[in-house]
Amino acid sequence: MTKVGIFFGTDTGNTRRIAKSIADLLTQTIAAKPVNIRNASVSDLQGYDTLILGTPTYGEGQLPGLSTGNATESWEEFLPTLAGLDLSGKKVAIYGLGNQKGYPGEFVDAMFYVYVQFKQCGATMIGAWATEGYNFKASKAVIDGSFIGLALDQDNQKELTTARLEQWLNNLAESWN
Repeated sequence: MTKVGIFFGTDTGNTRRIAKSIADLLTQTIAAKPVNIRNASVSDLQGYDTLILGTPTYGEGQLPGLSTGNATESWEEFLPTLAGLDLSGKKVAIYGLGNQKGYPGEFVDAMFYVYVQFKQCGATMIGAWATEGYNFKASKAVIDGSFIGLALDQDNQKELTTARLEQWLNNLAESWN
């Protein structure tokens, strides 16, 4: 099996910690070392057949980046570099961090922006996740009744993260074979 590339955007480190957990659960034989998107190039992503991409949601549903007060560039600055790129044949799964109590009207919205950009580039999007077990009002990341990727709330449901990660990765593994 080709290694899975794991890329994430973060400023506080929560999304990086999840990326490392994913890499540990998948093991080094399957997953490459996670890379912060600020340190990645388009060619880095092109080096993998399968990508797992992580993003937190900032403020009122925003991608992490300089305009949200991040100390460094992140997804906000990286996504435009993908415009016009052909990612046909790539499988892409997304996980997103959000706070369903503090921001119930835009829970994990940033996943949507990553999803749209990669889908527009022709990637096959995998890893939809059920909305059951969450308490939020609205999310752009819900399409056809499911999250477009794994939604995690480290502020209010941290105790559910490991089990959710394990189940999501098991589901993804079926898409890789």
